[in-house]
Amino acid sequence: MPAKGDAFDFRLYAVYVWTAHRMTFEDLRFRAEGYLTWACGILREQAVDLARRHEPHRSHELEQALNAHLSGQRWPRQGTAPSFTAQVRVSPDERVRERLRPYWEDRIKLECDHELQKVRARQADDLTRRWCAVLQNLDGDPVTMHAARLTGEQFAEVFRRYVAERRETVPELVELLREAVRGHNDLNMGPSEYTQAWDAALRTYERQHGLVERG
Repeated sequence: MPAKGDAFDFRLYAVYVWTAHRMTFEDLRFRAEGYLTWACGILREQAVDLARRHEPHRSHELEQALNAHLSGQRWPRQGTAPSFTAQVRVSPDERVRERLRPYWEDRIKLECDHELQKVRARQADDLTRRWCAVLQNLDGDPVTMHAARLTGEQFAEVFRRYVAERRETVPELVELLREAVRGHNDLNMGPSEYTQAWDAALRTYERQHGLVERG
């Protein structure tokens, strides 16, 4: 079936459904076989104008339009002879298929890459959440650094720097706490609740970071 421009063709694959009244199956099959050439001619007449309105690479659109056109129609429309309805499947010219192949290969690759990136993003998000939980409990987890090495050298190095930078801030923070406690004592405030709270915080922090022996 010629496509728009008459440079390429569509290939139509038809399915005919034959019905008759007061006729055995064998008689119906025999007469349907005899009418098949006529039925193909009817289908061709119905399809040719529609086919020439569709571009060669729009076979799926032609298939939908042609089946919509054939829906509910029956031939012959009158008389007692067996009648048929038809449905079609349409495929493009083989030359068109070859030209479409690189497009679909690229599209399939892009979609697969996109799905792969989505999977990686979900996994990265899950890993980030898990490591965030580990980092929040870093001080109480002695195997954290060893676990970091198992995830890869690059991550282990970043994690090592993170831990080192965090530990460097510990003495500075402890000193600030000590100054706060000493400052309140220098003001002769005595063992006030405020000073005691700072002192308790200091001692707890020192124990957590191994700055004093745990009692």
